[in-house]
Amino acid sequence: MTGGKAMGRKANPINLKAIDHIVLRVSDLDRMIGFYQDVLGCRLERQQAAIGLYQLRAGECLIDLVEVDSELGRPGGAAPGDEGRNLDHVCLQVVPFDADAILTHLRSLGVEPSEIAKRYGALGYGPSIYIQDPEGNTVELKGPPSPPSN
Repeated sequence: MTGGKAMGRKANPINLKAIDHIVLRVSDLDRMIGFYQDVLGCRLERQQAAIGLYQLRAGECLIDLVEVDSELGRPGGAAPGDEGRNLDHVCLQVVPFDADAILTHLRSLGVEPSEIAKRYGALGYGPSIYIQDPEGNTVELKGPPSPPSN
């Protein structure tokens, strides 16, 4: 298909804006943080050591590092390379984020989404949904940040 909408296809409610963040499973956290800070100029923005999450600012996006043996890194799971993967998931910004339309669209194509949850991303906390691609890679669809609550 070259441009335009294919005849008979429904409109897709998922309008991708950008990559929000990627999550890398790491075995040597200090070395990885040093690389992303010193070599690439990222800034450590947020950390939740209790669950093994370290978030580095990369321009408008985030690079999340998750310790393999942490709560988020699936304790007892394989180290990067042992299973051929160290990418936990990729997160894509979706604007606008019409949750009902997105869920309906995904299910109509046989893709089973996770529950919608409020999660932190490059732009702040907002709604997100997890899905799996056909080869088992996890993709997070992330809506814009929620307005602050008073």
